[in-house]
Amino acid sequence: MSNEHRPDPIRTVAVVGCGTVGASWTALFLAHGLDVRATDPSPAAEERLRRFIDRARPQLAALGCSGEGALHFATGLADALAGADFVQENAPENEDLKRRLLAEIDGLVPPGVIVAGSTSSLLRSRLVADCRHPKRHISAHPFNPPHLVPLVEIVGEDDDVVARAANFYRGLGRRPVVLAKEMAGHIANRLSSALWREAVYLVEQGVASVADIDAAMTHGPGMRWAIMGPHMTYHLGGGEGGIEHYLSHLGPSQARRWASLGTPVFDDATKRALVDGVRDEAAGRSVAELEAERDRALVGMLRLLGRADPSQAPPHE
Repeated sequence: MSNEHRPDPIRTVAVVGCGTVGASWTALFLAHGLDVRATDPSPAAEERLRRFIDRARPQLAALGCSGEGALHFATGLADALAGADFVQENAPENEDLKRRLLAEIDGLVPPGVIVAGSTSSLLRSRLVADCRHPKRHISAHPFNPPHLVPLVEIVGEDDDVVARAANFYRGLGRRPVVLAKEMAGHIANRLSSALWREAVYLVEQGVASVADIDAAMTHGPGMRWAIMGPHMTYHLGGGEGGIEHYLSHLGPSQARRWASLGTPVFDDATKRALVDGVRDEAAGRSVAELEAERDRALVGMLRLLGRADPSQAPPHE
């Protein structure tokens, strides 16, 4: 892997927490030739981690990434952090737990080492409140599974640290986006939550089945959104006049739709409708089978969109 994107060579990454996200990060790092020192308190963590890596390796190879970094599984945090040039933390989404863990990590690694915490909704400023060196801590939120989905949302307070981290992730074929200020849920989870809220509302109101609502997404706007985001999509929706024409002529219709969007209630009836609807849509496929189906499609999509080489960042997004 080229070091041109980062001034300080990163050869060893400590992965703290080896659940689904941590295991996926580990597979990505190893496939780029980085050594990984991983740790997780679960008794079965190492076995699960190695199984995940075995499944992910051919997926990454299909994308042109077949490095062979060395994996060391450590039973303790200090052992995992020893000699690490970068730390990827992936503990459960519990503020008190992550706050204690990040403070402990902060006291064990040299001040120049970047500590990247993965959180889907928690605020970085609260998580690093007990750290002696808070400026070297960032939130680096991936989308699952991070070894296939390129997005990494970065939140930090030191521009140099943020830039170094972003360049590191670019060197892994990821697509970092940097938030100018922290916000619960960052960008992508807020967008996803807004969409799912309306999808649940449509179920609650009996507008359509869960399967048909999902189909409307995947066979319609979801296809466009894999290529360009909502702003650019509506820019094209304005024809030759672009977004200015769209806002002038169709903006009022958007405002009317916004006014009609609902706020569903997770009562027993709604939850039962969702559970039954998802079960019907799954049609007997297990979670593992659905994950495999998703991952095969993600690999195909990355190759189709010209993003198959994870060692190269997209030229323009």
